[in-house]
Amino acid sequence: MTTFRYASDQSLLVYLGENIDLETHRRVLKLLRLLEAEPIPGVRNLHPAYNSILIVFDPLDQEHGNIEHTVATYLERLDTVQLAEPRVVEIPVIYDGPDLADVARFHSMTTDRVIEIHSRAIYTVYFVGFVPGFAYLGGLPKELATPRLESPRKRVPKGSVAIGGAHTGVYPFDTPGGWRLIGKTPLEIFDPESRELSKLSIGDQVRFRPQ
Repeated sequence: MTTFRYASDQSLLVYLGENIDLETHRRVLKLLRLLEAEPIPGVRNLHPAYNSILIVFDPLDQEHGNIEHTVATYLERLDTVQLAEPRVVEIPVIYDGPDLADVARFHSMTTDRVIEIHSRAIYTVYFVGFVPGFAYLGGLPKELATPRLESPRKRVPKGSVAIGGAHTGVYPFDTPGGWRLIGKTPLEIFDPESRELSKLSIGDQVRFRPQ
């Protein structure tokens, strides 16, 4: 089910489902690809999330009603959009994070078991946000879902691999954060000197390789 909501005088929020799951993610990705391939005049930015896309436009060139009408015609064609095979990114991980033992205790398992479960899964980049290059990865096995810290850390080291609720991710640079740190990677996730900037993009698949 798709719904529209006016987010501001210059933005429209398009919800493509109520759940956070792979099917809804694919709908988000298909609409994003259509909006990129056939840009709507006056649209400045597109911000995909778990189950929505925020469309930011120039209020001098466009209005909510026109954007909503055009997007509705794109939605009618979602089933015709063929998504490319996802790129697979392998991320090496040293599983020695300060919260690894706590995650193991929370689930009544050994740290080795946490590492085994976390590294055997294939994850999908639902979207990139929070800070540049931070990819929200879906596909965390349910047995590893762990609440975030009650009090976020003021500084999470660059490259930290973490679990937050039902998701996992990698901190691209030093930043505050409340996810559980289970390891770290030497891989540069965000490089301002690179043409791609972020190592991970929406729709990519990710595998963690223990070191």
